Amino acid sequence: MTAFLDGQVIAEQPGSGFRSGLDAVMLAAAVPAKPGENVLELGAGAGTASLCLMARVAGLTLTGVEFDPALVALAKGNAAANAVSANFVAADAFALPAELKRDYDQVLCNPPFHEEDNLPPDPARARALNESGQDHDLAQWLKLGLQRTVSSGFFTAILRADRMDEAVAALGGRGLTIFPLWPRAGVPAKRIIVQIRKGSRAPLALLPGLILHQENGNWTPEADAVLRRGTALALPYPGR
Repeated sequence: MTAFLDGQVIAEQPGSGFRSGLDAVMLAAAVPAKPGENVLELGAGAGTASLCLMARVAGLTLTGVEFDPALVALAKGNAAANAVSANFVAADAFALPAELKRDYDQVLCNPPFHEEDNLPPDPARARALNESGQDHDLAQWLKLGLQRTVSSGFFTAILRADRMDEAVAALGGRGLTIFPLWPRAGVPAKRIIVQIRKGSRAPLALLPGLILHQENGNWTPEADAVLRRGTALALPYPGR
């Protein structure tokens, strides 16, 4: 078992292949969900991001879709271990079962965003992280997330920072917020969180983002609050 949020969430992860870490926690922290909302995670893996979100926001109706049945089994076990009710389903996100093909208040996704030169040797990890050789590219994942979002709802994703231009092209600038995650002060961001409010006409907003590490290598107080205490990331949406 791996502990997240200082033990508030525990999750069994695959022995090999993709294992959730900082990206999943930061993604969950950025989702502006409210109690009672319907939430969809595309490519849910073993459920870490969804479970971190449910630890912060009570009363969600959450569905996680994952292609790999073995990961779905882990996600279901992790939901039980954390005593939460979540519906994890083995399905192709691009061919959802009829009962799931509807709009959701919140959609979140950590899509495959690496390219062929970054291909991991483990096939399961490669599928989770790398878009090369798959049927759908990054733009299609982002467009799918927005498609499944209800009008005035939010779609949130975490990506490699150098693919920001593709995200803007896929989602359009209106209603879009971009939140960089800086490894430390004065160096380029490696990750960005992109969030769009569907139907908003507000201009694109590039936020200051979050610095993750101090010069001594420790987490900054702000990052520590998110990673250990489950504090939400403040992503005020355009026009708020």
